Amino acid sequence: MPKSILDLAPVRAPATARQPDAALGQLPGWNLDDLYSGPDAPEFKSDLAEARSRAEAFEARWKGRITEAAMGTGDEGLGAAIEAYEQLEELMGRIISYAGLAYFSDTSDPKIAKFYGDVQSAMTDASAHLLFFALELNRIDDAVIEDSLSRDARAARYTPWIHDLRLDRPYQLEDRIEQLFHEKSMTGHTAWNRLFDETMGSLEFIVDDVPLPLELTLSMLQDSDGAKRKKAGQALAATFKENLRTFTLITNTLAKDKEISDRWRGFEDIADSRHLANRVERPVVDALAQAVREACPRLSHRYYAMKARWLGLEKLEFWDRNAPLPETPGEIIPWDEAKNTVLSAYHGFAPEMATIARRFFDQRWIDAPSRPGKMPGAFAHPTVPSVHPYVLVNYLGKPRDVMTLAHELGHGVHQVLAGAQGALMSSTPLTLAETASVFGEMLTFRALLDRTSDRRERKAMLAQKVEDMINTVVRQIAFYEFERRVHTARREGELTSEQLGKLWLDVQSESLGPAVELSEGYETFWAYIPHFIHSPFYVYAYAFGDCLVNSLYSVYEKTPEGFRERYFDMLKAGGTKHHSELLMPFGLDASDPGFWNQGLSMIEGLIDELETMDA
Repeated sequence: MPKSILDLAPVRAPATARQPDAALGQLPGWNLDDLYSGPDAPEFKSDLAEARSRAEAFEARWKGRITEAAMGTGDEGLGAAIEAYEQLEELMGRIISYAGLAYFSDTSDPKIAKFYGDVQSAMTDASAHLLFFALELNRIDDAVIEDSLSRDARAARYTPWIHDLRLDRPYQLEDRIEQLFHEKSMTGHTAWNRLFDETMGSLEFIVDDVPLPLELTLSMLQDSDGAKRKKAGQALAATFKENLRTFTLITNTLAKDKEISDRWRGFEDIADSRHLANRVERPVVDALAQAVREACPRLSHRYYAMKARWLGLEKLEFWDRNAPLPETPGEIIPWDEAKNTVLSAYHGFAPEMATIARRFFDQRWIDAPSRPGKMPGAFAHPTVPSVHPYVLVNYLGKPRDVMTLAHELGHGVHQVLAGAQGALMSSTPLTLAETASVFGEMLTFRALLDRTSDRRERKAMLAQKVEDMINTVVRQIAFYEFERRVHTARREGELTSEQLGKLWLDVQSESLGPAVELSEGYETFWAYIPHFIHSPFYVYAYAFGDCLVNSLYSVYEKTPEGFRERYFDMLKAGGTKHHSELLMPFGLDASDPGFWNQGLSMIEGLIDELETMDA
C-alpha cells in the first residue's frame, strides 16, 4: 500500500483574514520558478512527458523481476531498482507540487483548476506503472530481503524505507485491485476533495449587507467588539447552513469511501490506517486522547470560565471563544516586524535555524497575502528534496498570525533539514511532523514573553498562548472524537445534516465545558474543517506534537547543554526512525501514560499563572 506522490501537506485550520496592505507593509508572494517558470514552460511539458515515458520504462525493466533483483547486486540489484524508483518519485513529486501550489494560490480560477486536474490525472496514470514495485517488494520473504540488504550496499542505504514499507504488508491487496483503487482515486476521494476546496473557496458571508470571504469573516471572531463577533458568527452559520447539503454529501461519500477501503484492506479500527501511516501505535493515540479528555475540566472548562469573568459575561457565546482580552494590544503587526520577531526567536535558540528560515523570506518561498480564491489557513509544502519547501499563510497582522508564521517556518526548517534523506525517506510521519512547527511557536512565544514587563500585556500574551494550546490540544482531540463518531455512525447508513450537527455539538460541549454557550447555528461549524476532508484522523497529530513539544521544551529548560544538537539530529532523521528512537535521546517515551500528562501540565501551569494574576 505505497504512499501516493499526489498527497499534499494538510493545511492548518484557518484563523485569520485580510487587513489593508498599507498597515501590513509589503507582503511577499511566492516565486514558483524554482519548480517551473509556468504551466506552458518547455521544461514543464518536457518533464511531464518524461515522467510518463520513464515510468513505462521502469515497469518494462523491473516488473516481475524484484525477487531476482533482491538476489543480485550492482546495476541489476535491488539497490539500483530503488534508486531508479526514487528518481521517478522526485520527478513526479516536482510536477505535482508545482500544479498543487499554483492551484492553492487561486482555487477560483477555472484555468488553474483545469491545469491542476489534468496534471493530477497525468501523474495518476504515470504512477500506475510504478504500483507493482512496492507490491512485489513486500511479497519477498524477510530472509531474502535481509540477505539483500547485507550484500547490496546501494539497497542497504534504503533499509529504513524498506522496513517501513513492509509494515503495510498485512493490508496489501492483489495487484489489479491496488491498481483499480489507484486509478479510481481521481474520480473518488480526490474529486470530492477538490469539490470541497472549490465550494469553500467560493462561499460568501454577509455581514452588514457586505459579502466577505471565509478568512475575513473568521477574523472577525477575534474582534474586540462583541457585536461584530456576533454578526460574524451568525453570518458563518447562515452560509454554512445554506450549503450544508453539499458538505453533508461530501462527508458521507468520503466516510463511505474510507470504510470500503478499510474493509478490503482489513483494518480493524476506523483510525488504524492513519495510525499506520503515522507509524504510531493505537494504544499510544488512545492514551493521548484519554489524557486530554480527562484534563478538560482543569484546562478548557476552567480557562473559559475565567475568560467569561474577564469579559464580564455569564457565559461565552461560541463567537466569544477567541475574543481578545481587554488587555490585548489592538495594533496591527507589520510583516517586517513579524519576520524579525520569528527570526530573532529562532536565532536565540540556534543561529543555523534562523539562517534556514531567513531563506524563505529572502528567496520568496512564502505566499503571505490573503486574497479571494486563495486556499484558507496555512501550510508548509516540502515539494521535493532537490528544490525546497514553500510556505503559504494568510497574514493579517494579528498576534496569532505571527505564531502561525513561526509554526509554518518550523515545518519549513524541518523539511529542509530532512531533505538530505532523499525523496523516499525525508517525509516525517504526521505525529512528528508537528514537532518542529510547534517548537518554533514555543520559541517565538517565550522570546516575546521574556521581553514583556507590563503585567497587563503579559496576561494577554499568556491568555493567547493558553487559547492556542487549547485549540491545538483539546480542540483537536475533540475533532478526533467527532471523526470517530461520524465514521462509526456512517457504517450504519448515511448521516443527515442534523445528525452530524448533533455529533458536533456533543463533542464540542464535552471539550469546551459549561462556560461556553453553543447557540443556534454552531451545529453547522463542522462543515468548514478541511482536515476532515483531506486527511481523516490527521487532527490528533496536532495534540501529539503540542504535548511532545511541551515535554521537549521542559527538557531544554532543565538541561540545555547538548539539546540543540540532539534536536537537530531528530529533525534531520526525516522518516528514517520511529518516534521511540527519536525521543530516546531526550529521555522521553510516548508509550508511557505519564508522558502526556507531563505535556498537559505545562498548559495547566500557564492557567495557574493566569489565575494568580486574576486574583
